[in-house]
Amino acid sequence: QVQLVESGGGLVQAGDSLRLSCAASGRTFSSLTMGWFRQAPGKEREFVGGSSWSGGRIYYADSVKGRFTISRDNAKSTVYLQMNSLKPEDTAVYFCAARTWGDLRLNQSPYDYWGQGTQVTVSS
Repeated sequence: QVQLVESGGGLVQAGDSLRLSCAASGRTFSSLTMGWFRQAPGKEREFVGGSSWSGGRIYYADSVKGRFTISRDNAKSTVYLQMNSLKPEDTAVYFCAARTWGDLRLNQSPYDYWGQGTQVTVSS
């Protein structure tokens, strides 16, 4: 069983930056493919970006490409989502998700473990 805990959300203004963290426990972190998803009010949950378990493949949704950066620190069992140049449309609850040894996937169903989410609100 893997436990995921997100942190770092908050209320910021457009153009500001935030860094989200997702700390994992319960499984060797280097075996986990990690994904970030978000869900805005009234919308479906969508893929934001992710890192394969090796860190060799990182992928971003077009909507955040060039603004968001994913990194992972295996020693701290933590994956980060650095969000720059935030826009009001980035407002959502952000979730991290994990799957063991699997390929990086853009849809939700392959991920076995989910965090509780952290709210990001970007004001205009």
